[in-house]
Amino acid sequence: MNLPNKLTLFRIFLIPVFILVMLFNTPSKYLIACVIFIVASITDAMDGHIARKHNLITDFGKFMDPLADKMLVSSAFICLVAQNK
Repeated sequence: MNLPNKLTLFRIFLIPVFILVMLFNTPSKYLIACVIFIVASITDAMDGHIARKHNLITDFGKFMDPLADKMLVSSAFICLVAQNK
């Protein structure tokens, strides 16, 4: 498994962490969730750049990278809508 695929899996791992943070009622949950979302977004940019630069494009990456992006953004939208604010 190459580095871009590992970054994609890491981004998928961050999604439940983001959701759990949003479920807790702590004063800084939005800040923590924002940091998690930014880290996940940076890994998205990094994995695409690394895969193209070093020709590490795989079928797994072609499928999972866009799926991970959609899952991250969808979970953020759903969590924010569920906050009811």
